[in-house]
Amino acid sequence: MTDDTKWLNAEESAAWVRLIAVAELLPGALDAQLLRDAGLTHFEYVALMALADAPSRTMRMTELASRTNATLPRLSHVARRLEERGLIRRFPCPEDRRATNATITEAGLDLMAEAAPGHVDTVRANVFDALTAEQLEQLYVIAGAVLAKLDPDERLTATSCQFSEGPVVRTLAG
Repeated sequence: MTDDTKWLNAEESAAWVRLIAVAELLPGALDAQLLRDAGLTHFEYVALMALADAPSRTMRMTELASRTNATLPRLSHVARRLEERGLIRRFPCPEDRRATNATITEAGLDLMAEAAPGHVDTVRANVFDALTAEQLEQLYVIAGAVLAKLDPDERLTATSCQFSEGPVVRTLAG
């Protein structure tokens, strides 16, 4: 039996270990801040942000699942919790009664407006403050290359984000 495995060299192994450490530690830091300040997980925040950014602040649950990279059962469970808190409302899609739409409520928008500054501060403190402008551009390019492999059909909105677009978190009031 021959071993055709292309093993990681020392540089690849070192980079991989660091990438995995970031992937493990960053979600915890984001969740901790959002849970403390807004009673939301990062996933709940991302779902609310997707709805806040959607036309009419409404989208089909299947589209929201795609935008948040979630399975429909996982999203439905989270949506139930958000709905119980009055942050979203679900209703049958007028164009296709078999589908369900979700819309963010005024209470959801208010919570997002309250949570966004602390979230941005946490992202900045844990990621962007550690990078030079050149490293930020490299991060964008590197993340794009990895996303192209992981999401070749560009289901996630992150795949189509442009570097020169400007701030990702916009004012939620308007």
